[in-house]
Amino acid sequence: MTTAPSALARRLLDGAGADHEAHVARYGALPGLRLDDLLAAVADSGLTGRGGGGFPAATKVRAVAQGARRPVVVGNGIEGEPLSSKDAVLLNRNPHLVLDGLEVLARALHAKRAILAVGPEIEPGPVTDAARRRPVHLVALAGGFVAGQETALVNGLNGQAPLPRDPFTRVTESGVDDRPTLVLNVETLAQIALVARYGATWFRSAGLPDDPGTSLFTISGSVSRPGVIEAERGARLSDALAPARPVRPAAVLVGGYHGAWVPASDLGARLTRAELAPYSASVGTGILHVLDTETCPLDLSADVMDYLARQSARQCGPCLNGLPRMASDLHRLAVGVRDPDLPNELERMAALVTGRGACAHPDGSARFVASTLRVFRGHVAAHLEGRCPSARSTRARSVAS
Repeated sequence: MTTAPSALARRLLDGAGADHEAHVARYGALPGLRLDDLLAAVADSGLTGRGGGGFPAATKVRAVAQGARRPVVVGNGIEGEPLSSKDAVLLNRNPHLVLDGLEVLARALHAKRAILAVGPEIEPGPVTDAARRRPVHLVALAGGFVAGQETALVNGLNGQAPLPRDPFTRVTESGVDDRPTLVLNVETLAQIALVARYGATWFRSAGLPDDPGTSLFTISGSVSRPGVIEAERGARLSDALAPARPVRPAAVLVGGYHGAWVPASDLGARLTRAELAPYSASVGTGILHVLDTETCPLDLSADVMDYLARQSARQCGPCLNGLPRMASDLHRLAVGVRDPDLPNELERMAALVTGRGACAHPDGSARFVASTLRVFRGHVAAHLEGRCPSARSTRARSVAS
């Protein structure tokens, strides 16, 4: 009988790579669970998706189980967010735990196929070796910022352009090969594999009652030890960052390019929906990017917004027109154009694109811009005077208006 990891142990990152025997010795054999038992365990665990949306995992499984045809189960390993590497690290260190999650779901749902889709950010060796002799189809896709969005991923697997599709057609009803399709992030699958083995009570021994378990976080930016860590849900932001040793933090971008800034003065905030809400932030994809006091936040944010505008699906007005306009105005603000209307215009455009796109890309981009203007209002005021308070800046200052 394999002993379950303790509440504070490294649940996800203490794997054995592609060695299946070592994996089984570490975690124990994968049980075969009936659908009702697996659904009950996942629901009782309170597990939410770890890919960004935070949707209850059991609800998605139940929706697919109600379909009239045998479903397809998809593991989403398209890590298109430039600041994230947690999925890549997980699939490198512990690919069998992800494959276990796929397998236990596919068996319980009597799935037609189980697919693990990976992008170019994933090192192919360990996951390819692990997938051999497993009932899982490994599919490599081109990737991209929006390619990991659920409907875009389904389009890619169907041989179409990996772009978001009509949001009113749910993939849980019609996805890969027009079958009901369950798409879960690879970390979510690994968590399901643990719940299947050790149960909901064990899973809840870490984290908070209303947000249980652990999560992987990618820490980057102004830190001495960047990388991926595992922390309990609800940990304080300062505690999650501690292993990385932040250097002169001014603020932390929580949730990546679609996330929001938390000032360094508020690093005692817990990584929960309630305590991040005042900053319009959420745990999201588990990204913590530290900005130091010497780097101009408007320089950085303008570059991010420029990237987001280029990465759009270019299928609707907010992406075609709104995001490039916001990127242009943020660049003008960053270089010191003395136009007092720039902040108001950026806020107006952010409000216009929100809720009007075919996917959430405009919403996330607008949230990032609004957060930048709010948290760094002192920089905004200085730039409108043609100067920058930061010691290190990559752009010219005092540009004529």
